[in-house]
Amino acid sequence: MIGPKAITLNCGYDGGLNLMVDILSLNIDELQLFMKDLGQPAYRAVQVFEWLHQRFPAVSDEAFLFEKMNNLPQNLRNELEKQCLITSVNLEKELRAKDGTVKFLLAVGGEPASSRVYIESVLMEYTHGNTVCISTQAGCKMGCIFCATGHSGFLRNLSAGEMCMQVYAVKRPVRNVVLMGCGEPLDNFDATLRFIELITHPKGAGLSQRHITLSTCGLVPEILTLAKYKMQITLAISLHGPDDDTRQALMPIAKNHAIKDLIAACHQYANTTRRRITFEYALTEGVNDSPAQARALANLLKGLLCHVNLIPVNQVGLTKLSPTKKHEAATFASILQAANIPTTIRRTIGAEVNAACGQLRAANTDSKLKPV
Repeated sequence: MIGPKAITLNCGYDGGLNLMVDILSLNIDELQLFMKDLGQPAYRAVQVFEWLHQRFPAVSDEAFLFEKMNNLPQNLRNELEKQCLITSVNLEKELRAKDGTVKFLLAVGGEPASSRVYIESVLMEYTHGNTVCISTQAGCKMGCIFCATGHSGFLRNLSAGEMCMQVYAVKRPVRNVVLMGCGEPLDNFDATLRFIELITHPKGAGLSQRHITLSTCGLVPEILTLAKYKMQITLAISLHGPDDDTRQALMPIAKNHAIKDLIAACHQYANTTRRRITFEYALTEGVNDSPAQARALANLLKGLLCHVNLIPVNQVGLTKLSPTKKHEAATFASILQAANIPTTIRRTIGAEVNAACGQLRAANTDSKLKPV
């Protein structure tokens, strides 16, 4: 079992003072305990879990009502209605770019409306299957200067159930999930691991761990803890510089974790999990894109099971940072490749609707965007 074990940790309020069980965030073991408390047989837990995590992607919002769970006896449905809460995730706006990328603005939370927070998630349609980029927090504490979310401030963590709902809200078959939306996943550690447990459960959506990517700005203690679980997810580290000074100029959180400690943690993670680490590197003109910095990066990553994903920094309308020119990006990549560091330059998609890397935020305002 991954994540918090106490059923009391998975709770919410119904808009008043009544404490409600966040049933969508419960795993099957916890549901069995809950069913026992309700005087129900253990197999009811599987029925509830399957309904929540298999039926949600395929049905309308109307089926979210406990009354619609027609595989359960009426008395159990009544008790679930009284004691449980599925936090609402309402689609406020949907925007589609010409490249097929779809961005969703979602309002999370119940009544009153003033208690709701806004997050964004993104659907990317590929020939090999759909990928959904989800948020793990409303806002973010990390403050990376090239990231729109980092300029929004932090509102609250999302529950595992609210993360699941972002996957289910796209109402399309999903092959891959990337935790790269609003927020720092490892700053919401327990809920993030619980989400992975739920979304990969064979009685639920049944995604493979290998089809999940978790992106972090480099929280060293949490990376070391994550390694102990030996999961088969892809860990992506936002590096963005080959030395402390460069990283700290772009990512204030880097002041808490020296780059040598981060790379040491990455070596331990790769050695423990036998999984290749992806390093995300936002190429920013005149900041971190010189040939000398490419050579320093190659030296830093020497001997580490890894892949470097170069991303020309995206405009967020809040800074004067500019993306590295194409020929300079190619030179940077070639230096890494010559040093036997697997490297690619990511194709930018979704920028037209501010859905590209670093452009998501937690706000219900965007005067430049028009709904489809």
